[in-house]
Amino acid sequence: MRELAEQLKRQIIHALSLENKTPEQMDSSAPLFGEGLGLDSVDALELVVMLEKHYGIRITDISIGRRAFASIEALAAFVKENQKPCSPRG
Repeated sequence: MRELAEQLKRQIIHALSLENKTPEQMDSSAPLFGEGLGLDSVDALELVVMLEKHYGIRITDISIGRRAFASIEALAAFVKENQKPCSPRG
């Protein structure tokens, strides 16, 4: 799970163009929104797109999104539970 959390940190930094952040600076248990990482609703949409692109996960219910995006740890657990198997591309 820790490896997935680190991967998610890197993907969040890339998806949201957080050039001033490194994965090491991101607390896995801190909130992603508000006083934690300080993300906003536009960032939430980017995260939804990132999850669909990288993990095949669609978030269509706002209450599910709130739980999934509570922290990096929560997001890693959500991805682990909901990740779709990668289909081979040929």
